[in-house]
Amino acid sequence: MTNESAVLPSLSGGLYAFFFDVDGTLAAIKPRPDEVSIPENVRQMLQSLSTLSQGALALVSGRPVKELDVLISPLHVPLAGVHGAERRDVKGELHCTALPAAVTKELGDILADSIAGWPGTQVEIKGMAFALHYRQAMQYEAQVLQLAQSMVERFPELALQPGKCVVELKPQGIDKGAAIKAFMREAPFTGRIPVFIGDDLTDEAGFLVVNAMQGISVKVGDGPSHARYRLKGVNDVYAWLEQLILQLDQDKTTSVRSKGYESLSGRI
Repeated sequence: MTNESAVLPSLSGGLYAFFFDVDGTLAAIKPRPDEVSIPENVRQMLQSLSTLSQGALALVSGRPVKELDVLISPLHVPLAGVHGAERRDVKGELHCTALPAAVTKELGDILADSIAGWPGTQVEIKGMAFALHYRQAMQYEAQVLQLAQSMVERFPELALQPGKCVVELKPQGIDKGAAIKAFMREAPFTGRIPVFIGDDLTDEAGFLVVNAMQGISVKVGDGPSHARYRLKGVNDVYAWLEQLILQLDQDKTTSVRSKGYESLSGRI
């Protein structure tokens, strides 16, 4: 864990690339994943920030890309879904890492049969990954974690990813840090300073990558983290976004006026 500060640095005067987790960061956590939404004004702020950063803004989430598109509609930005197993670049090209079809089917059948006797638990099928939710059945936490661990031992193609009241099974070598690295190798992200905001264990790989790039990593909420800065909750993310957009917009206006004066001075 790094030394962290509750006071985020000013982003005035620099070129930044922005990466956001969704659940617990841009949207409040709900009992069920399908109950989550991103407020309209927040989607508008994301659009403004994307414009101000020349498109260097992406969402990096455990949700599939199709779900992310629904959550942020009509906004259309680069996305990394299923912790990076799906990644849509700025050109709209989709890059996917998939499990073998036989593994996907067998794993899905085993998980469905196993949790059938644990009321309140849920299997979320993401195509190339599976999430086992137990927020509504905390009494089964140990059983769910043991099941997930046994699947990783049985299928070497899998990696285990714990989260808040959820544990996910995903392809090996996939995480949010790798997704951010991939974006940072492409325009318009390349050459910029990365800023990543997230709230969960799944975001720690992203924080480490951003720290290594001398970027700005921000943890939302309590708990140990590799992030260098801290925001208390989702509403604090919204307030920070609003202030950031005002600052960047002011910087843009000042820059335009300055260039105008320089041009006038040159003509004189």
